Amino acid sequence: MNPEKIGQFIKEIRVKNNLTQKDLADKYNVTYQAVSKWENGKNLPDILLIRQMAKDFNINVEDILDGTVNKKNNILLYIIPIIIVILLIIVVILINNLNSGFNTSSVSSMCSDFDVNGMITYDKNKSSIFISKVNYNGCEDNIIYKRIECNLYEDNILIKSCIVKENTTLKDYLNEVSFYIDNYEQVCKNYDNNTIKLNINAIKDDGSIKNYEIPLNLESNCN
Repeated sequence: MNPEKIGQFIKEIRVKNNLTQKDLADKYNVTYQAVSKWENGKNLPDILLIRQMAKDFNINVEDILDGTVNKKNNILLYIIPIIIVILLIIVVILINNLNSGFNTSSVSSMCSDFDVNGMITYDKNKSSIFISKVNYNGCEDNIIYKRIECNLYEDNILIKSCIVKENTTLKDYLNEVSFYIDNYEQVCKNYDNNTIKLNINAIKDDGSIKNYEIPLNLESNCN
């Protein structure tokens, strides 16, 4: 019995069911620190809790103790995003075939604490903005925030707000963040580095706010 494999398996169950560490802790009347120790292989839930997890998530106790059965399901977590990306690429290609004046420019983060993947598609009249993934690389991703929200700005003008979630870590929150703004009236030639920014507000239990401002970089100049 490998505690690290069991901990990783428990984490996969939690993520697959869209639960934060606090959600899982509340479900089984333990602290989120206890859940963190399970997932890091530093401690294990008692056998009664393991049996209850197996029942709640429709898996076998032996599967949890082996820490292996979720590999098939885990493959889906990788396959589905790949399929989505492929479909998006196909859409972009089709658009380019239909309109020879349509171009794309990659979008990335100018902040070392964040990785951002996205693109701007544009012609001479309008543009569309798509941000598919935001990852946090900083050291505070295990903090459970009371509330997290984010907004996309262009020249300090709000373009779009994303989902608001409570009792979650920044890392878990960003796993669900994406933007798609179609037929945006701004034309690409008017964009510049630092023009587009992603702003994140993470609110702690004491009411204090951790603010992240992420300037976005265009891979190439718009024509």
